[in-house]
Amino acid sequence: MIRSMTGYGKQHQQVGSGKITVEIKSLNSKQLDLNLRLPADLKQLEFDLRNRISESVRRGKVDFYVTIEDSDLKKVGRIDREVAAAAFEQLNEMAYALRIQLPQDMASLLLKFPGVIANGDGDVMLPESLSKALTSTALSVLNEFDAFRMQEGQALKLDILSHINLIISLLDEVTPFENQRTELLKNRLMKNVSEVSDHLKFDPNRFEQELIYYLEKLDISEEKVRLRQHCNYFMEAIDEDYAGKKLGFIVQEIGREINTLGSKANDAQIQRIVVQMKDELEKIKEQLFNVL
Repeated sequence: MIRSMTGYGKQHQQVGSGKITVEIKSLNSKQLDLNLRLPADLKQLEFDLRNRISESVRRGKVDFYVTIEDSDLKKVGRIDREVAAAAFEQLNEMAYALRIQLPQDMASLLLKFPGVIANGDGDVMLPESLSKALTSTALSVLNEFDAFRMQEGQALKLDILSHINLIISLLDEVTPFENQRTELLKNRLMKNVSEVSDHLKFDPNRFEQELIYYLEKLDISEEKVRLRQHCNYFMEAIDEDYAGKKLGFIVQEIGREINTLGSKANDAQIQRIVVQMKDELEKIKEQLFNVL
């Protein structure tokens, strides 16, 4: 089942007196472009989160945000006075050397320094309840996100298949003009030959061989068969998981057959149909940019 690269999900979870919120949204991209934003207290979970998101999302320009609203959740460590004092001393030295004035709210500035809020070993403290809450909420939001992508994917599928079916329908319209074109070519060549036959001698057998060769070069039967096969293969592959790139390759083959059909057509009506096919193919390509 195809998925759209556009998706959205948001989940909340109460933890004690506070609330953790996880939000994810994505747009189309050739590769995975992940922007993960976590509160400073949760940085130690970043590596595991990135792996989970990468496995689930695969491709797309993704924004993944985690926020903690007011509560004891934010009180995850104690202030290391020695580290804070050392940071304060460095700031004063810097201010004196650069002749700048430090801000009045020095406490907020100091709390942003690494290691100021720490346990006895200098590592950031993270309650087990918060770690579990973030993991479970992240899994829930990724499931919601995947469901959103699948729903969007079904809408894309219906639109794309409508264009593929139209290409097949247009291909059926080529046959009457193809038969008519062959007769017109034969008559035109015979007329040209009859006009010069009184002045030139030619071998009828050789002329017939050359005529067959010429008509075979203009024959589009193989292109029609291959084009139909590619379209049928596309309709089968569209139900596979994560088929975006594969569908892109098939579309390239469809485009080649349509182009060859147009170059060999030598008929205004067939050329008109080919132009319509190309128009439908471009619409498919635009939609495939959003398919995972």
